[in-house]
Amino acid sequence: MFIPKRVIFENDALNYPLGEELLERFKSNSDIEIMYSKNGRITGIPGTNPSEKYLESKSTLVVGVRKTLDFQSCKPSAHYQLPLVSGCMGMCEYCYLNTQMGKKPYIKIHVNIEEILEKAQKYINERLPEITIFEGAATSDPVPVEGYTGALRTAIEYFGENTNSKFRFVTKYNDIDGLLNLKHNGRTTIRFSINASEVIRKFEHNTSLLDDRLDAALKVSNAGYPLGFIIAPVFLYDSWKEDYNILMDKIDKLFIGKNLMFEVISHRFTKRAKDNILSIYPKSLLPMEEEIRKFKYGQFGYGKYVYKDEELKNMKEFFKERITKSFGEGAINYII
Repeated sequence: MFIPKRVIFENDALNYPLGEELLERFKSNSDIEIMYSKNGRITGIPGTNPSEKYLESKSTLVVGVRKTLDFQSCKPSAHYQLPLVSGCMGMCEYCYLNTQMGKKPYIKIHVNIEEILEKAQKYINERLPEITIFEGAATSDPVPVEGYTGALRTAIEYFGENTNSKFRFVTKYNDIDGLLNLKHNGRTTIRFSINASEVIRKFEHNTSLLDDRLDAALKVSNAGYPLGFIIAPVFLYDSWKEDYNILMDKIDKLFIGKNLMFEVISHRFTKRAKDNILSIYPKSLLPMEEEIRKFKYGQFGYGKYVYKDEELKNMKEFFKERITKSFGEGAINYII
Protein backbone atom coordinates (compact mmCIF):
# COMPACT_ATOMS: atom_id res chain seq x y z
CA MET A 1 0.00 0.00 0.00
CA PHE A 2 1.21 3.49 -0.84
CA ILE A 3 2.20 5.55 2.21
CA PRO A 4 2.62 9.17 1.06
CA LYS A 5 4.99 11.72 2.53
CA ARG A 6 2.45 14.47 1.89
CA VAL A 7 -1.22 14.68 0.92
CA ILE A 8 -2.69 17.66 -0.92
CA PHE A 9 -6.45 18.13 -0.71
CA GLU A 10 -8.34 20.05 -3.35
CA ASN A 11 -11.04 22.16 -1.67
CA ASP A 12 -13.85 20.51 -3.65
CA ALA A 13 -12.78 17.07 -2.43
CA LEU A 14 -13.85 17.99 1.09
CA ASN A 15 -17.45 18.31 -0.12
CA TYR A 16 -17.56 14.52 -0.56
CA PRO A 17 -17.77 11.95 2.26
CA LEU A 18 -14.66 10.14 1.04
CA GLY A 19 -12.69 13.39 1.02
CA GLU A 20 -13.68 14.16 4.62
CA GLU A 21 -12.91 10.61 5.69
CA LEU A 22 -9.45 10.69 4.11
CA LEU A 23 -8.64 14.06 5.70
CA GLU A 24 -9.35 12.68 9.16
CA ARG A 25 -7.42 9.51 8.37
CA PHE A 26 -4.28 11.30 7.21
CA LYS A 27 -4.46 13.87 10.02
CA SER A 28 -4.07 11.01 12.48
CA ASN A 29 -0.61 10.23 11.08
CA SER A 30 1.86 12.86 12.28
CA ASP A 31 4.45 11.69 9.73
CA ILE A 32 2.28 12.83 6.81
CA GLU A 33 2.23 16.50 5.80
CA ILE A 34 -1.25 17.85 5.00
CA MET A 35 -1.58 20.59 2.39
CA TYR A 36 -4.49 22.25 0.60
CA SER A 37 -5.13 23.55 -2.90
CA LYS A 38 -7.81 26.24 -3.10
CA ASN A 39 -7.74 26.66 -6.89
CA GLY A 40 -6.95 23.12 -8.02
CA ARG A 41 -3.33 23.96 -8.91
CA ILE A 42 -0.85 21.58 -7.31
CA THR A 43 2.09 23.51 -5.88
CA GLY A 44 4.44 23.16 -2.96
CA ILE A 45 6.07 19.87 -3.98
CA PRO A 46 9.77 20.42 -3.20
CA GLY A 47 12.79 19.71 -5.38
CA THR A 48 15.66 21.69 -6.89
CA ASN A 49 16.43 19.43 -9.86
CA PRO A 50 14.50 16.93 -12.03
CA SER A 51 15.50 13.90 -9.91
CA GLU A 52 14.43 15.53 -6.64
CA LYS A 53 11.16 16.81 -8.10
CA TYR A 54 10.40 13.36 -9.49
CA LEU A 55 11.13 11.56 -6.22
CA GLU A 56 9.16 14.04 -4.12
CA SER A 57 6.20 13.82 -6.52
CA LYS A 58 6.25 10.05 -6.26
CA SER A 59 5.77 10.54 -2.51
CA THR A 60 2.82 12.92 -2.97
CA LEU A 61 -0.87 12.01 -2.99
CA VAL A 62 -3.48 14.46 -4.28
CA VAL A 63 -7.08 13.97 -3.20
CA GLY A 64 -9.33 15.66 -5.73
CA VAL A 65 -12.47 15.66 -7.82
CA ARG A 66 -12.59 14.47 -11.41
CA LYS A 67 -14.20 17.53 -13.00
CA THR A 68 -13.87 16.55 -16.65
CA LEU A 69 -16.16 13.58 -17.09
CA ASP A 70 -15.47 13.12 -20.79
CA PHE A 71 -13.56 9.84 -21.00
CA GLN A 72 -10.53 9.40 -23.25
CA SER A 73 -10.50 6.57 -25.77
CA CYS A 74 -8.27 3.59 -24.98
CA LYS A 75 -7.73 1.68 -28.21
CA PRO A 76 -7.00 -1.09 -28.94
CA SER A 77 -7.44 -2.69 -25.51
CA ALA A 78 -10.69 -0.96 -24.50
CA HIS A 79 -13.21 1.58 -25.66
CA TYR A 80 -12.65 4.12 -22.88
CA GLN A 81 -10.36 4.93 -19.99
CA LEU A 82 -12.09 4.87 -16.62
CA PRO A 83 -10.44 7.78 -14.75
CA LEU A 84 -10.37 6.51 -11.17
CA VAL A 85 -6.70 7.32 -10.45
CA SER A 86 -3.81 9.02 -12.23
CA GLY A 87 -0.13 8.51 -11.59
CA CYS A 88 1.71 5.63 -9.96
CA MET A 89 3.96 5.10 -6.94
CA GLY A 90 6.21 2.84 -9.00
CA MET A 91 9.44 4.26 -10.37
CA CYS A 92 10.02 2.26 -13.53
CA GLU A 93 12.80 3.95 -15.45
CA TYR A 94 11.32 3.19 -18.87
CA CYS A 95 7.73 4.23 -18.05
CA TYR A 96 5.96 6.32 -20.69
CA LEU A 97 4.32 8.30 -17.89
CA ASN A 98 7.74 9.92 -17.42
CA THR A 99 6.91 11.93 -20.53
CA GLN A 100 3.11 12.09 -20.21
CA MET A 101 2.70 13.32 -16.63
CA GLY A 102 5.13 16.23 -16.58
CA LYS A 103 8.09 16.87 -14.30
CA LYS A 104 6.09 16.21 -11.13
CA PRO A 105 4.20 12.91 -11.58
CA TYR A 106 2.21 12.88 -8.34
CA ILE A 107 -0.51 10.32 -7.65
CA LYS A 108 -4.07 11.64 -7.73
CA ILE A 109 -7.22 9.90 -6.54
CA HIS A 110 -10.77 11.07 -7.21
CA VAL A 111 -13.43 11.11 -4.52
CA ASN A 112 -16.43 11.40 -6.87
CA ILE A 113 -16.37 7.75 -7.91
CA GLU A 114 -20.17 7.48 -8.19
CA GLU A 115 -20.25 10.40 -10.66
CA ILE A 116 -17.53 8.77 -12.74
CA LEU A 117 -19.52 5.52 -12.90
CA GLU A 118 -22.71 7.41 -13.79
CA LYS A 119 -20.84 8.86 -16.77
CA ALA A 120 -19.63 5.36 -17.67
CA GLN A 121 -23.26 4.26 -17.78
CA LYS A 122 -24.01 6.98 -20.33
CA TYR A 123 -21.24 5.66 -22.56
CA ILE A 124 -22.62 2.16 -22.14
CA ASN A 125 -26.11 3.30 -23.13
CA GLU A 126 -24.79 5.07 -26.24
CA ARG A 127 -23.23 1.85 -27.57
CA LEU A 128 -26.09 -0.55 -26.86
CA PRO A 129 -26.47 -3.38 -27.72
CA GLU A 130 -22.67 -3.60 -28.05
CA ILE A 131 -20.48 -4.38 -25.04
CA THR A 132 -18.45 -1.38 -23.80
CA ILE A 133 -15.04 -2.07 -22.26
CA PHE A 134 -13.38 0.27 -19.77
CA GLU A 135 -9.68 0.35 -18.83
CA GLY A 136 -8.94 1.34 -15.24
CA ALA A 137 -5.15 1.68 -15.42
CA ALA A 138 -4.38 3.60 -18.60
CA THR A 139 -2.44 6.33 -16.77
CA SER A 140 -2.03 4.75 -13.34
CA ASP A 141 -1.65 1.70 -11.19
CA PRO A 142 -4.75 1.85 -8.97
CA VAL A 143 -3.89 -1.07 -6.67
CA PRO A 144 -1.49 0.71 -4.24
CA VAL A 145 -4.15 3.37 -3.41
CA GLU A 146 -7.14 1.01 -3.33
CA GLY A 147 -7.00 0.98 0.48
CA TYR A 148 -7.82 4.69 0.42
CA THR A 149 -10.38 4.85 -2.38
CA GLY A 150 -12.14 1.49 -2.69
CA ALA A 151 -12.49 2.56 -6.32
CA LEU A 152 -11.57 -0.81 -7.84
CA ARG A 153 -13.92 -2.62 -5.49
CA THR A 154 -16.78 -0.26 -6.39
CA ALA A 155 -16.08 -0.48 -10.12
CA ILE A 156 -15.71 -4.28 -10.16
CA GLU A 157 -19.07 -4.81 -8.48
CA TYR A 158 -20.70 -2.10 -10.62
CA PHE A 159 -19.62 -3.70 -13.89
CA GLY A 160 -20.27 -7.16 -12.48
CA GLU A 161 -23.98 -6.28 -12.40
CA ASN A 162 -23.96 -4.64 -15.85
CA THR A 163 -24.16 -7.19 -18.65
CA ASN A 164 -23.45 -4.57 -21.31
CA SER A 165 -20.00 -3.68 -20.01
CA LYS A 166 -16.63 -5.09 -19.04
CA PHE A 167 -13.80 -3.73 -16.94
CA ARG A 168 -10.08 -4.35 -16.96
CA PHE A 169 -6.96 -3.02 -15.28
CA VAL A 170 -3.30 -3.92 -14.93
CA THR A 171 -0.94 -3.78 -11.94
CA LYS A 172 2.63 -4.44 -10.82
CA TYR A 173 1.58 -4.98 -7.22
CA ASN A 174 0.36 -7.92 -5.18
CA ASP A 175 -1.95 -6.23 -2.64
CA ILE A 176 -5.16 -7.62 -4.14
CA ASP A 177 -6.66 -9.70 -1.32
CA GLY A 178 -9.47 -7.18 -0.83
CA LEU A 179 -10.67 -7.83 -4.38
CA LEU A 180 -10.88 -11.62 -4.23
CA ASN A 181 -14.36 -12.14 -2.78
CA LEU A 182 -16.25 -9.58 -4.87
CA LYS A 183 -19.22 -10.30 -7.13
CA HIS A 184 -17.32 -9.71 -10.34
CA ASN A 185 -19.32 -12.25 -12.39
CA GLY A 186 -16.32 -12.70 -14.70
CA ARG A 187 -16.76 -9.21 -16.15
CA THR A 188 -13.48 -7.79 -14.84
CA THR A 189 -10.15 -8.91 -16.27
CA ILE A 190 -7.16 -8.38 -14.00
CA ARG A 191 -3.78 -8.30 -15.71
CA PHE A 192 -0.35 -8.32 -14.14
CA SER A 193 2.56 -6.54 -15.76
CA ILE A 194 5.55 -8.86 -15.41
CA ASN A 195 9.09 -9.14 -16.68
CA ALA A 196 12.29 -11.09 -16.24
CA SER A 197 13.53 -10.82 -12.65
CA GLU A 198 16.71 -9.08 -13.80
CA VAL A 199 14.69 -6.39 -15.59
CA ILE A 200 12.50 -5.83 -12.53
CA ARG A 201 15.58 -5.55 -10.31
CA LYS A 202 17.33 -3.05 -12.57
CA PHE A 203 14.50 -0.87 -13.79
CA GLU A 204 11.21 -1.38 -11.91
CA HIS A 205 11.93 0.37 -8.63
CA ASN A 206 9.37 0.43 -5.81
CA THR A 207 7.24 -2.36 -7.30
CA SER A 208 6.42 -5.90 -6.15
CA LEU A 209 8.84 -8.73 -6.85
CA LEU A 210 8.07 -11.11 -9.71
CA ASP A 211 7.18 -14.07 -7.48
CA ASP A 212 4.85 -11.89 -5.41
CA ARG A 213 3.05 -10.74 -8.57
CA LEU A 214 2.68 -14.31 -9.78
CA ASP A 215 1.35 -15.47 -6.40
CA ALA A 216 -1.22 -12.65 -6.50
CA ALA A 217 -2.14 -13.59 -10.06
CA LEU A 218 -2.81 -17.17 -8.97
CA LYS A 219 -5.14 -15.89 -6.24
CA VAL A 220 -6.96 -13.79 -8.84
CA SER A 221 -7.36 -16.78 -11.15
CA ASN A 222 -8.60 -19.00 -8.32
CA ALA A 223 -11.14 -16.30 -7.46
CA GLY A 224 -12.64 -16.73 -10.92
CA TYR A 225 -11.42 -13.53 -12.55
CA PRO A 226 -10.28 -13.64 -16.17
CA LEU A 227 -6.49 -13.28 -15.91
CA GLY A 228 -3.92 -11.79 -18.22
CA PHE A 229 -0.21 -11.07 -18.31
CA ILE A 230 1.50 -8.14 -19.97
CA ILE A 231 5.16 -8.99 -20.55
CA ALA A 232 6.62 -5.57 -21.16
CA PRO A 233 8.84 -4.05 -22.10
CA VAL A 234 10.86 -6.97 -23.44
CA PHE A 235 14.57 -6.13 -23.57
CA LEU A 236 16.84 -7.98 -25.98
CA TYR A 237 20.28 -8.43 -24.44
CA ASP A 238 22.86 -11.22 -24.42
CA SER A 239 20.97 -13.57 -22.09
CA TRP A 240 17.42 -12.44 -22.83
CA LYS A 241 16.22 -15.85 -23.96
CA GLU A 242 17.54 -17.57 -20.85
CA ASP A 243 15.95 -14.98 -18.54
CA TYR A 244 12.58 -14.96 -20.30
CA ASN A 245 12.63 -18.77 -20.40
CA ILE A 246 12.87 -18.72 -16.61
CA LEU A 247 9.90 -16.35 -16.51
CA MET A 248 7.83 -18.57 -18.80
CA ASP A 249 8.81 -21.68 -16.81
CA LYS A 250 7.40 -20.04 -13.67
CA ILE A 251 4.13 -19.25 -15.47
CA ASP A 252 3.92 -22.76 -16.90
CA LYS A 253 4.38 -24.30 -13.46
CA LEU A 254 1.82 -22.14 -11.65
CA PHE A 255 -0.85 -21.73 -14.31
CA ILE A 256 -0.83 -24.90 -16.40
CA GLY A 257 -4.38 -25.66 -17.50
CA LYS A 258 -5.56 -22.10 -16.78
CA ASN A 259 -7.10 -19.80 -19.37
CA LEU A 260 -4.70 -16.87 -19.72
CA MET A 261 -4.31 -13.91 -22.04
CA PHE A 262 -0.89 -12.55 -23.03
CA GLU A 263 0.21 -9.19 -24.35
CA VAL A 264 3.92 -8.95 -25.21
CA ILE A 265 5.50 -5.58 -26.00
CA SER A 266 9.11 -4.97 -27.01
CA HIS A 267 11.04 -2.02 -25.63
CA ARG A 268 10.89 1.20 -27.59
CA PHE A 269 11.61 4.82 -26.73
CA THR A 270 11.33 8.33 -28.15
CA LYS A 271 14.03 10.99 -28.12
CA ARG A 272 11.90 13.03 -25.72
CA ALA A 273 11.47 10.06 -23.39
CA LYS A 274 15.20 9.36 -23.43
CA ASP A 275 16.02 12.96 -22.50
CA ASN A 276 13.48 12.98 -19.67
CA ILE A 277 14.58 9.59 -18.34
CA LEU A 278 18.24 10.64 -18.25
CA SER A 279 17.36 13.89 -16.47
CA ILE A 280 15.70 11.83 -13.71
CA TYR A 281 18.02 8.81 -13.77
CA PRO A 282 21.34 10.19 -15.04
CA LYS A 283 23.07 6.85 -14.32
CA SER A 284 20.36 4.73 -15.94
CA LEU A 285 21.45 1.50 -17.59
CA LEU A 286 18.44 1.44 -19.90
CA PRO A 287 19.53 0.36 -23.41
CA MET A 288 18.74 3.50 -25.39
CA GLU A 289 21.48 3.57 -28.02
CA GLU A 290 19.79 5.19 -30.98
CA GLU A 291 22.42 4.02 -33.46
CA ILE A 292 21.60 0.32 -32.98
CA ARG A 293 17.83 0.74 -33.21
CA LYS A 294 15.44 1.27 -36.09
CA PHE A 295 13.62 4.62 -36.27
CA LYS A 296 9.93 4.29 -36.89
CA TYR A 297 7.06 6.75 -37.03
CA GLY A 298 4.22 5.88 -34.65
CA GLN A 299 0.46 6.19 -35.10
CA PHE A 300 0.43 9.60 -33.37
CA GLY A 301 2.94 11.17 -35.74
CA TYR A 302 6.08 11.10 -33.60
CA GLY A 303 9.09 8.87 -34.15
CA LYS A 304 10.34 6.14 -31.86
CA TYR A 305 13.34 3.84 -31.71
CA VAL A 306 12.47 0.13 -31.92
CA TYR A 307 14.46 -3.05 -32.29
CA LYS A 308 15.51 -3.99 -35.81
CA ASP A 309 13.33 -6.30 -37.89
CA GLU A 310 15.38 -9.46 -37.40
CA GLU A 311 15.56 -8.94 -33.64
CA LEU A 312 11.80 -8.42 -33.43
CA LYS A 313 11.21 -11.49 -35.58
CA ASN A 314 13.28 -13.61 -33.18
CA MET A 315 11.44 -12.18 -30.16
CA LYS A 316 8.01 -12.83 -31.67
CA GLU A 317 8.93 -16.40 -32.61
CA PHE A 318 10.27 -17.08 -29.12
CA PHE A 319 7.19 -15.88 -27.25
CA LYS A 320 4.74 -17.37 -29.74
CA GLU A 321 6.35 -20.79 -29.34
CA ARG A 322 6.54 -20.61 -25.53
CA ILE A 323 2.99 -19.34 -25.01
CA THR A 324 1.39 -21.59 -27.61
CA LYS A 325 3.12 -24.68 -26.21
CA SER A 326 1.47 -24.31 -22.78
CA PHE A 327 -1.64 -22.22 -23.32
CA GLY A 328 -2.52 -22.39 -27.02
CA GLU A 329 -2.18 -19.76 -29.73
CA GLY A 330 -5.55 -18.30 -28.71
CA ALA A 331 -3.97 -17.07 -25.48
CA ILE A 332 -1.95 -14.50 -27.42
CA ASN A 333 -3.63 -11.12 -27.79
CA TYR A 334 -0.63 -9.61 -29.55
CA ILE A 335 3.17 -9.61 -29.68
CA ILE A 336 4.69 -6.37 -30.90
